[in-house]
Amino acid sequence: MEPHHAGPGRRRHPPRSWPGFTDRQAARAGWAPVNGAGIRPPWPGLAAAGVLGAAAVLQAGPAVTTWPALRARLTPTLAGLGQADHVALTFDDGPDPASTPRFLEALAATGTRATFFLLGSMLARAPSLGQELAAAGHEVAVHGWLHRYAVLRTPTALYDDLYRARDLVEDVTGRRAAFFRPPYGVLSAGALAAASRLALRPVLWTAWGRDWKAGATPATVLATVRRDLAGGGTVLLHDSDCTSAPQSWRSALGALPGLLADCAGRGLRVGPLGEHFDAWPPAAARRAAGSDPPAAAAS
Repeated sequence: MEPHHAGPGRRRHPPRSWPGFTDRQAARAGWAPVNGAGIRPPWPGLAAAGVLGAAAVLQAGPAVTTWPALRARLTPTLAGLGQADHVALTFDDGPDPASTPRFLEALAATGTRATFFLLGSMLARAPSLGQELAAAGHEVAVHGWLHRYAVLRTPTALYDDLYRARDLVEDVTGRRAAFFRPPYGVLSAGALAAASRLALRPVLWTAWGRDWKAGATPATVLATVRRDLAGGGTVLLHDSDCTSAPQSWRSALGALPGLLADCAGRGLRVGPLGEHFDAWPPAAARRAAGSDPPAAAAS
């Protein structure tokens, strides 16, 4: 057999587990024997990086749903598209004793119910506020225990995080959460798997107010929401600044009356996600039952 040399003193042989390769082809390919029983590429680090890269792509792949237009087209339910005459109102990052009570007061003033995606770490600090929120008729949902990017966490860490948050929400409020929204709205394969195991339905949004920014005002938040506000959509606001600019929650609170008035003016019902996705009787039937005001009164 003709020896082939890739470097000083290094002898290469044809790949024994790859029949059909000639000595010269093996040499050109750079294959070398492993303990005399097989072959390995001369770039094991690159091969390992390829495997890790593929795993990273699989883990982060669902993150493409971060783009609102793309997710609305490809995954309308995940985007939060529901009944055409309804708008789901949702809040993230609470409960926060410094701000959430103000939102509860504003919602109570108009008899509006919403969905609150709770952080386990925040609920653990203010369990009585979580109880108050649920007692007021609002829907509780899971935002995770920690507010961290899902794509940067392992599947095990994600499952533990959601499991812990879901159980605390139920223990504190007495209600089993049905929905999950990942921090920053960024999903991963691990987050989807964990949510599925825990019977949590991922829901993002179709309109938001960018109310977490330092320069946000009630006017800018309302204008931003209005750009994408439509029947069947889901609105995202924040009732806490625990992960946002200090006092940024005030911009969302100030925009809330205008948002609710806009929806009423368009004849759109506003409520939690549970109503948004569930089948409801026709408006006429609701009015006959006394559970829905006449259209003229609502506008």
